[in-house]
Amino acid sequence: MDITSAVFKTSAASLKDCTKTDLPEYAFIGRSNVGKSSLINMLVQRKELARTSGKPGKTITMNYFLVNEEWHLVDLPGYGYAKRSKDLRASWEKTLWNYLEKRDYLVCLFVLIDSRIEPQERDLEFINLLGEKGIPFNIVFTKLDKLKPAQADKNIQVFQEKLLETWEELPTIYLTSALDKTGRMEILKGIQKMNKEFLKVQKLKNAQLR
Repeated sequence: MDITSAVFKTSAASLKDCTKTDLPEYAFIGRSNVGKSSLINMLVQRKELARTSGKPGKTITMNYFLVNEEWHLVDLPGYGYAKRSKDLRASWEKTLWNYLEKRDYLVCLFVLIDSRIEPQERDLEFINLLGEKGIPFNIVFTKLDKLKPAQADKNIQVFQEKLLETWEELPTIYLTSALDKTGRMEILKGIQKMNKEFLKVQKLKNAQLR
């Protein structure tokens, strides 16, 4: 997939504020400071489409970007940032799950995991809850350029083994680096494939309504 255009469309504070189109959308989420904005910018090849910050928890709304005028990329607020108030975290968690469970055009959620650290309970809990609720997702390991390949492989293997304690089969996994663009084409190919399946389903639905 070639990216010919990527533009910011809107920020949504709740499900009712989400963009009113029938285009497929792909959301990105991860614990604070996982490198989400850098990954999004790398995918669409725009330096500051999604704003990056050294201050965790910067994203506080669901930010919509229209890519190639064909699909939406949604930058979701990070989770697990303790410095935000308990009430604010609870409010965002309610908004998040409302979106994930009820948004008709959400095709896949990309869950970002920092490859540099050992499995975090918050990440595992979140992934297991996605499974329980039947929400389709892929896992994206970030920041592979920050450690040696052997250490990255070890960390990722440990994470996979931890998941297999509760999962019979692992979801699709991508290995990425925003610095050297590792994983970019693989993710875009995955999105392209899902776009085609989405269009097939939409055509079938439209045909049934006639």
